[in-house]
Amino acid sequence: MNTGDHDAALDGRLFYWALTSALAGFLFGFDTVVISGAEQTIQHLWGLRAGMHGIAMGAALYGTVIGSLVGSWPADRFGRRPTLLAIGALFLVSAVGCALAPNVACFIVARFIGGVGIGISTVAAPLYISEIAPPAQRGRLAAMFQFNIVLGIVIAFLSNALLADLGPDAWRWMLGVAAVPSLIYTLMCLGLPESPRWLLTRQGNRPAALRVLSLVMRGAGPSELEAAADAIVAASVEQAGHARFWTWRLRVPIALAFLVAFFNQLSGINAILYFAPRIFEMTGLGRQAALLQSVGIGVTNLMFTFVGLWLIDRLGRRTLLVIGSVGYLLSLGGCAWAFFTHHETIVPACIFAFIAAHAIGQGTVIWVLISEIFPNRYRAAGQSLGSATHWVFAALLTTVFPLMVSAFHPGAILLFFCGMMGLQLVWVLTMVPETKGVALEEIQRRLGLVA
Repeated sequence: MNTGDHDAALDGRLFYWALTSALAGFLFGFDTVVISGAEQTIQHLWGLRAGMHGIAMGAALYGTVIGSLVGSWPADRFGRRPTLLAIGALFLVSAVGCALAPNVACFIVARFIGGVGIGISTVAAPLYISEIAPPAQRGRLAAMFQFNIVLGIVIAFLSNALLADLGPDAWRWMLGVAAVPSLIYTLMCLGLPESPRWLLTRQGNRPAALRVLSLVMRGAGPSELEAAADAIVAASVEQAGHARFWTWRLRVPIALAFLVAFFNQLSGINAILYFAPRIFEMTGLGRQAALLQSVGIGVTNLMFTFVGLWLIDRLGRRTLLVIGSVGYLLSLGGCAWAFFTHHETIVPACIFAFIAAHAIGQGTVIWVLISEIFPNRYRAAGQSLGSATHWVFAALLTTVFPLMVSAFHPGAILLFFCGMMGLQLVWVLTMVPETKGVALEEIQRRLGLVA
């Protein structure tokens, strides 16, 4: 989609659409870490052993795997907008269910439902934003999804700290307050238009697509709008003879989507976010101090996500991944050294540096890159692949992390994550292309997917 390449201030409507769909990321982030303030209470309340505790903590992540695997189907079958609406309903049910759960079984079911919503959101929201955004602004707008994830994380950590003293049922309030933003998000989604690319390639509704394109491409004349629509249709028609997703032709975007999601989780990010208070307590901090340090994680994540948003359309996706990889190596290596040499006092600083590296690199780039590299016909399926990979490994790591902590020295665990980030740096330097400022259809050509 060519907008004349002007980088003027964003149209208010376009910003609102991107922000609304990105608010699914807020619910994602809030849900991901709100459990950190409740997990020890839940373990004691229901007398959970390590294995069952891991299942209860990982229930949402099992749901994300299912949601990410099926998320492309409603997005392609019913449209991006109805799928975004359904996400809000799933989060609302989950929040209420967790707050009222009478036993661990009901709690697991409610967390699983919320996880399905998260999984679908990581498919539908970045997909929608990438399809309505002009090329020059696509990185910033798509990265708003990650910004809202981080904002949700900050609010969740802060909420946990504020609600921690409400008594034995504090954990229910921690989990239940998510119902409020879930309802707000659902209502805001009612004002979204459908993706013009979906209207053209899935419904063949050219008049409706042109109306949306006229709102996205500010100042474009009828001929420019028609040309943009023609380019989208042409790229789709060229792909029409290749119906299958798992083909040799798509090996490059498939490999990129898998590896960026794989390395995202093998940094240890979700394990550290889920169990942040427990990690800080291992350094000698009291529980309340550990919760407050966790708020610091959220603030650090938010600050450096701002930096990533500012840089992504300036330096590019690949450069940010390099910067983040180097930051991972330094912070995780320092953290492992601190545990091995009993200099635990520097662990909080190392964790904060780790979060900063993640925010600038993987955190900002992952959902943007995956949403850019697949042809229109396969974008939802490609987003689903990347999302499913992300959540499969997140679920595995979260489930086994309590067992890892009990079986291995914390320094050894962190050293493993550090080694994986060394491999990520090699991969970024040798395989990852730059997609900054390039139209989605042109990216297909550069990857050799269309002539």
